[in-house]
Amino acid sequence: MSPKRTLYPKVTIGLDLGDKMSQVYELDLHGERLNEAKVATTPTGLQRYFGGRTQCRVVLEVGTHSPWVSRLLTECGHETIVANPSAMYGKRRRRRNDRLDAEFLARQGRADIALLHPIRHRGVEAQQHLAIIRARDEIVSLRTALICHVRGAVKSIGGRLPACSAEAFPKRVGAEIPPAVVPALQPMVETIADLTRRIDAYDEQISQLAKRYPDVQRLQQPSGVGLLTALTYLLLVEDPKRFRHSRSAGAYFGLVPRLDESSASSPQLRISKAGDELGRRLLVNAAHYILGPFGPDCELRQFGAAIAERGGKNAKKRAVIAVARKLAVLLHRLWLSETPYDPHYEQHRRAA
Repeated sequence: MSPKRTLYPKVTIGLDLGDKMSQVYELDLHGERLNEAKVATTPTGLQRYFGGRTQCRVVLEVGTHSPWVSRLLTECGHETIVANPSAMYGKRRRRRNDRLDAEFLARQGRADIALLHPIRHRGVEAQQHLAIIRARDEIVSLRTALICHVRGAVKSIGGRLPACSAEAFPKRVGAEIPPAVVPALQPMVETIADLTRRIDAYDEQISQLAKRYPDVQRLQQPSGVGLLTALTYLLLVEDPKRFRHSRSAGAYFGLVPRLDESSASSPQLRISKAGDELGRRLLVNAAHYILGPFGPDCELRQFGAAIAERGGKNAKKRAVIAVARKLAVLLHRLWLSETPYDPHYEQHRRAA
């Protein structure tokens, strides 16, 4: 639990985190500068500066170090606010450095916390489990890049490798590589085989990890949502009660259009792409399956097909994003309500 939020803190501290050193800027109740300092971005350095002092409001930006720093400051008894810089700054400021950033955070935190668009970091356990999923994703991306390179190199000399899955690639194409490029490509094929073994090991870890979260099975009910997508969704959201309405899940994953309305002008913009890129990509992949040739008949598929049938240059893309957004909302609702999934819920409800 975070310390009780104070309306008018006696001391507000802006903390601009750096990789090695962080800038501190302190303000008193009346907005006058109390102190400026440089602090080592280490647990020892931060503990030495912030530990043992009266409760303050500490404002920092979200970044690489912000999860563990915010937890440490909270444990020291301070009111810790993690600001969202992309929402807070808007257009990039013309003048900035560590000192100006720290002062800006302190003054914004003293004036109104809502101006900081504060975010909430995930717990330590969720962060550790997500690290396994992200590591697997990076290795899968690396294997895909190597396979594309091998295929492209063979094509460049007039050859062509047979189509196959990434798992079968080393065995299937090993003997098909032209002798002229074997010295260059054979080590890559062996690396691909090694990466496949490592991906299988990660899959086993993830399978064991999913057993610790009973709700993963509930989220796998809709077609196209596998164990990896369900577990990633659960770890990214962490607490289903964080959203007042289930439709907020679509915005959380950046699947809603950006907003730039002014007077009578309301242009149609692309999606915001806010939030976690991996979670958004997995939801989009699930939407592709739902709308694809193997997707079973369900209201999600009918919803996307109706959008695609409108025609237009990007109708299919809009349909995929719309289904992914609706899927994010549906998963949250299934999780929160603990009800079984009905692929034709609206039809059955109207019939009843």
